[in-house]
Amino acid sequence: MERVDYRFQDKFDIPSFLIVTALTIIGFLAIYSSTRNTTFEQGNFVKQIISWGISMVVFTAVCYIPVRFIRMASLPAYLGSLGLLVLVLLIGRVVGGQKCWIFFGGFSFQPSEVAKLGTVLFLARFLSDSKTDLDKLKDIIHAVGIGLIPVGLIMLEPDLGSSLIFFGIILMMLFWKGISLFGLFFVLSPVVCALASLFGTAYFILALIAVVVILFFFKKDIFLSGSILGINLASGFFVDYVFNILSSHQQKRILSFVDPSADPLGAGYNSLQAKIAIGSGGFFGKGFLAGNQTQLHFIPEQWTDFIFCVIGEEFGLIGGVLVIVLFAVLFNRLLKVASLAKDDYLSLVVIGIMTIYLMHFMINVGMAIGIMPVIGVPLPFISYGGSSLLNNMLMFGLVISIYRSRKDFT
Repeated sequence: MERVDYRFQDKFDIPSFLIVTALTIIGFLAIYSSTRNTTFEQGNFVKQIISWGISMVVFTAVCYIPVRFIRMASLPAYLGSLGLLVLVLLIGRVVGGQKCWIFFGGFSFQPSEVAKLGTVLFLARFLSDSKTDLDKLKDIIHAVGIGLIPVGLIMLEPDLGSSLIFFGIILMMLFWKGISLFGLFFVLSPVVCALASLFGTAYFILALIAVVVILFFFKKDIFLSGSILGINLASGFFVDYVFNILSSHQQKRILSFVDPSADPLGAGYNSLQAKIAIGSGGFFGKGFLAGNQTQLHFIPEQWTDFIFCVIGEEFGLIGGVLVIVLFAVLFNRLLKVASLAKDDYLSLVVIGIMTIYLMHFMINVGMAIGIMPVIGVPLPFISYGGSSLLNNMLMFGLVISIYRSRKDFT
């Protein structure tokens, strides 16, 4: 009997599964509490339970997919996801100023969610190729291009939140592969300059000065250094273009991130109410179903993007910290799986999936506590959404499949 238990534990990551299950149960409680007094969303709790049942079937099936098929599916998954991103631009429905949902029958999904996984699979395949050399800028540009193609299509919707997650995927997978310090600077510096430009010309100029100083430190040839400086300069101007194509409510959300009090009843409303809800929960919380902000629905869509506020108000600091700790342990477990995987491709896939979870977690919780702009990103396994839960469980199933084969080479 002990031998059977050992073999099962060796083939199935029980701690990670228990963490995911705990997060899902917390999500059920928060969704029920935040929707029970609503007119149109009362059925969300039952829908989430049904979605969880379907997701568990998919998860179980994916757990036993031979890892060689994961590699084989990388290119079709990437091209298929790009096709869906084009399709949503043609037939997608506009929701909240964004044309990012495809509806058929009673089911809906965001192609950007599929594209995240498709990009991870194909980028992992490219980076694990023996011919790929991250000491060469052309290979770095190739890798970045794999991630930026879906970003370009997503920005046409436009969906800023999903785009940010792709940047995280690119950066983390390149870092895990062992990109050089100069290569990391080449990838990261345009992002820093772009973000600096959002805060004004002075910040942008300071960022450019920092780039010049760092380039001097690396002592590269004048043509390469000039090209990198030009890319950083262009990234700042590109932000203005991207900002202008965003819908008006997205622009206001970004501006209100800098100063939420400037428009407390408009763009800054969600951010201010979210902080009030979490702060009012205190140490132990007001109790399940007893949160004023939650039950009186001061925060719109609190069962999706702002579900962490429900947890913070009704379960207090203890509940919020519990969720953060569960995610931290899950990320640590995924890092361990990636480290143990003997195959480079499988290790990169796990890192990519972990990054998707991590970016969602950081942005969602950051929105709730006011350190990130409100850009509409759900909390993995917790926020309401059948397609989101299904996609998260599918990715987790891939991780378990890789865990089972972590000692093998594909």
